[in-house]
Amino acid sequence: MNIIITGGCGFIGSHLIIRLLKNKKNKILNLDKINYASNTFLNKEFLKNKNYRFKKIDIRNSQSVKKSILNFKPNYIFHLAAESHVDRSIDGPKIFIESNIIGTFNILEGVRKYLSLNKNLKKFIRFHHISTDEVYGDLQKSKIKFRENTRYDPSSPYSASKASSDHLVRSWGRTYNLPYIITNCSNNFGPHQFPEKFIPHIILCILNNKKIPIYGNGKQIRDWIFAEDHVEILVKLMKKKLNNDTFNIGGNNEVANIDIAKKICSILSKSILKNKKIDDLFSYVTDRPGHDIRYAIDCRKLERVLNFKIKKNFYRQLEDTILWYLDNKKWCDMSLRKKYKLERLGKLK
Repeated sequence: MNIIITGGCGFIGSHLIIRLLKNKKNKILNLDKINYASNTFLNKEFLKNKNYRFKKIDIRNSQSVKKSILNFKPNYIFHLAAESHVDRSIDGPKIFIESNIIGTFNILEGVRKYLSLNKNLKKFIRFHHISTDEVYGDLQKSKIKFRENTRYDPSSPYSASKASSDHLVRSWGRTYNLPYIITNCSNNFGPHQFPEKFIPHIILCILNNKKIPIYGNGKQIRDWIFAEDHVEILVKLMKKKLNNDTFNIGGNNEVANIDIAKKICSILSKSILKNKKIDDLFSYVTDRPGHDIRYAIDCRKLERVLNFKIKKNFYRQLEDTILWYLDNKKWCDMSLRKKYKLERLGKLK
C-alpha cells in the first residue's frame, strides 16, 4: 500500500515506520516538520530504504499538505503529527491549538479534496487518527476505566486540542463520508523516546547524577504500553475492515509515577546507584496545574475485534528500555557509556 504517516519522526511514528517497512510492498511517505523532539537519526536510516520518502512539511501549511496527498495517492493515512508535551502546552498553548487542531483540519481537507477528485477511488481505505486517553480527563478514584463512550473532559491545553481534533475527524466522517477510525492510546514508553518524557527523564537524571523531580506526591496513576506493542495494534487495525469507529488502546499496566521512579532506581541500584538510598534521589516539586490523578483504559472492545489479548510485560519492557538508554550514544553521555558498558550490567537481568 501507499501509506502516509504524519509525524513519522516522532516517537510512536518512527516505531510505526520501522514496523511498516518490514513489508516490502509498502511505500511510505513521512510528512514531518522536524522539531526539537524529532528523531533525525532514524529518519536518515529510513531514507536508505527505496520504499521510504520524506517531506519536511508543517501540517499547518494547508497547501503543502494537500499537494503531498494528491501527488502520493495514499491508500491509508496514519495521522500522528501533534504537539504532545503537557507541560509545554501549559507554558505556551498556542502552538498546540495551531498544530493539533488546525493541522488536523488541513489534513482532513486534503483527504476530502483527494477523494472528491477521485470519485471512483475504492483503494483509499481510511484516515487513522491517533489520539490520547487524556481527552477523557481525570478518573480520580473511580473504578470504571475509560471506555469508547466515556464523556470527553480534557484538563490541559494539550488534551483539549486533541479532543478538538477527535471531534473534527468524526464530523468529517459524518458530513463528508470520509472513512476513518480513531484510536485513543495510553502512555507509551520504550527506546528512542525524547528525554522530556517521564521514563527517559528519570533514567537520564540518574545517569547524570541529578535529582529526580516528582510532581506532588507522585501518586498519579497512568496506564503504560510499550511503543512496539502499540504500533503492532495499529497495523492489526489497518488490516481490518473497520470504518467510522473508535478504539481505546492500553497496556493494562496501571502504575503510580513514584512506583515507576522507584523501580527504575531499584533496577540500577546494583550497577550505577551503588550504596545510595532510593528515597534520597527524589526532589518533590509543586504539582503542575490541572494534573489528572488517574488514567486507565478498558481495552475489551479492541481485544474482541482483533481477537487477541493485550500483552502485560511492563517490568521486563521497562528493563529493556533502561538498557537501551544505557547503551545508546544518541541520548546518553559518552563518559557514562564507557564507564558502564552493558557487559558490566549483568545484574540487571
